[in-house]
Amino acid sequence: MMRNAFLLIFGICGLVFLNGSCKNATVEQVSTDTPDFKFLEYDINQMQSGYANGDFTIAQVVDAYLKRIAEIDQQGPALHSVIEVNPEALAIAAALDVELKAGKKRGPLHGIPILLKDNIDTHDQMSTTAGSRALAGSHPLQDSDVASKLRKAGAVIIGKANMSEWANFRGEMSTSGWSGLGGQVKNPYVLSRNPCGSSSGSGASVSANLTMLAIGTETNGSIVCPSHANGIVGIKPTVGLVSRSGVIPISYTQDTPGPMARNLTDAAICLGSLVGVDSLDDKTWASEGKFHLDYTQFLKKDGLKGKRIGLFKKPFGRINKVDTLMNRAVAFMKSQGAEIVEVDNIGDDAVGEHSFEIMLFEYKDGLNKYFKSLGPDAKIKSLEELIAFNKSDSIELEHFDQKYLEMALAKGDLTDPKYKKALEALMLGSRKNGMDKVMDSNNLDAIIAPTGSPAWHTDLLNGDHYTLGTSSPAAQAGYPSITVPMGFVGELPVGISFFGRAWSEPVLLEMAFAYENGTKHRKAPKFLVAD
Repeated sequence: MMRNAFLLIFGICGLVFLNGSCKNATVEQVSTDTPDFKFLEYDINQMQSGYANGDFTIAQVVDAYLKRIAEIDQQGPALHSVIEVNPEALAIAAALDVELKAGKKRGPLHGIPILLKDNIDTHDQMSTTAGSRALAGSHPLQDSDVASKLRKAGAVIIGKANMSEWANFRGEMSTSGWSGLGGQVKNPYVLSRNPCGSSSGSGASVSANLTMLAIGTETNGSIVCPSHANGIVGIKPTVGLVSRSGVIPISYTQDTPGPMARNLTDAAICLGSLVGVDSLDDKTWASEGKFHLDYTQFLKKDGLKGKRIGLFKKPFGRINKVDTLMNRAVAFMKSQGAEIVEVDNIGDDAVGEHSFEIMLFEYKDGLNKYFKSLGPDAKIKSLEELIAFNKSDSIELEHFDQKYLEMALAKGDLTDPKYKKALEALMLGSRKNGMDKVMDSNNLDAIIAPTGSPAWHTDLLNGDHYTLGTSSPAAQAGYPSITVPMGFVGELPVGISFFGRAWSEPVLLEMAFAYENGTKHRKAPKFLVAD
């Protein structure tokens, strides 16, 4: 039971990885001839300079990205990373051009194309579905706090990203990146490999230059795993730093949205636009006085100097090539003035069981509240109706079951003593006797670990193949984690994670940026096909 629960938790939101070696394969490159797309690997500062210099307009940029989505995502390699494009995107871009021409620039995200994971509400012509056919055509009655803040910042929401359906918390033997509505997301580095999840489309689309930014969500691994597997940067904030109102939930205790980008600077810029207290999400109340509207101030080239960093040793010994990359990363950090302290364990396996129990209780409560928020005309009005729909649908249960939905339905409400006991045990085990204990006893600024192993082959028959993932300590505690590219195993990217105490995003950004800036491992994908 212990091991099963451990593996189960590591599977939620696509956290865990690969079952095998990464043998060299004969590969060929899929044609991705998009000669008119001149914004390959552009960053936000480059884009803003182009706007300021009159080199191109926001409408031209958005049009170029929409055309690339059509060519790369829907044709060509057919990544299936975008589940829907925004029919109003060009009109929004044109309006922002008018503002810019009149001297009104809302901030660094003005005119920047962005995709939202399709469990984040938008009150517009787009649906919000969590990838489920049960919510096809579902139109929330208002924007999520995330969408509202991004619009105010001048970002152009160009579409919704495909995802592991119901954030990969629907059933056993699931395949990350698959949804009944959007199909299977592919990894843009090697198309037969998995993009991880559950923010699969967010990770693949950013990596493939179908958008400049994307917003993912994480309960346990759903931002950091697809960021790692797709060779990009992901920030999983402290729970409460970014509002969850208008986000289809799994866990009130662990859920959080966060930015995904090709570099840490862009992700930090985006994070500053997302933070703030939201009256509709009481977790954000604790962020008062702890958030920053500008996180780029913490991006320091010497950010590793003088830092005392814990090296999480438990993931070592599973995949030699990942160990090699990690050892190189450690050597670089030492060369930059960091002190490395080995850490064997963070908490115990029982924490995973408590986390899973809490998720089941909170899933039932959260989903029923979400369905109610859709109004009296909603197609699905309860968790029970969702389960019934899936049983009647020809596609939804074709590849895997809905056991976790059924387990959640069987739970009581949040006054149940079993829930309260599990929550108390989780907080004690993941925080006081987990992350806080390890960091305090070793006087650490952060802990580092390989985010995961190279992407596994997508397997709709047997589901995801688990070997290595390190998101749980931070996710279960509700603490922040940042992953940046660490290198490649063959053609497949691997990330390194920096995680630490609650509200420690500034110090994590310092270290992650110094590492990213000094190593520069990001490479654009080639859309390879293995023989």
